[in-house]
Parts: sequence; structure tokens; C-alpha cells
Amino acid sequence: MNDRAALTPSPVSPADAAALLRGRRTVDLFRAGECPGRETLREAIDVARWAPNHHRTEPWRFALLGPESQAAIIDLNTELLTASKGGEIAAAKRQRWEAMPGWLAVSCVRDEDPITAQEDYAACACAVQNLALYLHSAGVGTKWASGAVTRLPAFLDIIGADRDREYCVGLIWYGYPKRAPRSQRKSLDMIIRERP
Repeated sequence: MNDRAALTPSPVSPADAAALLRGRRTVDLFRAGECPGRETLREAIDVARWAPNHHRTEPWRFALLGPESQAAIIDLNTELLTASKGGEIAAAKRQRWEAMPGWLAVSCVRDEDPITAQEDYAACACAVQNLALYLHSAGVGTKWASGAVTRLPAFLDIIGADRDREYCVGLIWYGYPKRAPRSQRKSLDMIIRERP
């Protein structure tokens, strides 16, 4: 006989869960000047940390970024893009990034064991999904960015991460969507293999 308590049924119906999962999409346009409060973000992070996590390493770290950190990242990205793609592209990207209302960076603590490291990255990705789903349920959209700037040591300094022990999983922009994004997926028959 198993002495562990059985899982209680979810208070959310399967249909409601499916609607939430299918409804969460990457948001690329946010309403200007509107951003959820820090308490909403703290609740989303609290939910995020309940992601599946092999060996319970809890490798995720979250940095809530204020205006100074945002400006520093925008400057760093502008410098990077100016050098690689030219001033015109850098200026356009700068303008777009300056319009992003809320900023959050997610980093992962490094593990020397390659299998644990892979599992920890997967756990952080699940945590980001938990965060995005919670925010979506609160009417807040998200966009997960992982461009070249997030891999720079200077970026880690800006977000307060330990360069020697962490790497960035992504920069998450959040705010109230300006429009409802649409998306499609391949048919189930294209992605399921049924084996004997």
C-alpha cells in the first residue's frame, strides 16, 4: 500500500486547461505605458519555480529589471547590432526595445555534469512556460528573447548574475497585449509516432 497521499484532482477542467495552453502565444506588440505591478510578477515567479526539475536542483534565477537595467541592455544591444549589422538596423531595434513595457531575465546555474546541465536548462524552460502561462491567465502577454546580447558577459553583469556560475536562458518582455496573436501547429498525425 502506498503511504503517499493521492494527488487531488485539478480544480481546472481539462477543457479550461487546454484553452489556457492553446491561448498563450508570443506577444510582439504591447500597449504603451501599461505594465502589471511587481506583485503580479512575484506571483508568476512563485508559480514558475514549481516546474518539473530532476534532482530538485532549482537552477533558475529571475531578475526583475528596472529602467536603469533596461537602458543598459538596450545600449549594449545597440552597440552589438551597430558593429554586426549597421547603425540603421541597430536604431530600429533600439526603438522597438524601448517600447517594451516590462523586463525580466531568467538565468540558469551551471552544472559541471553535462546531463544535469541539460536537465537544468529544460527545467528553466519549463519554468519560463509556467511563468508565461500564469501571466497569460492574468491577461498579461510575454515574449521570450534569447538573442546574441543575452550571451554576453556584460549582459550577465547588468542582470546581476554570477558570470562564472550562471548563463542566461532568456530575456522575457511582458505587458498587456496590443493585439491577440494567432498561431498554427502541425497536425497531430505529423508529430505522433505510434509504435507496436
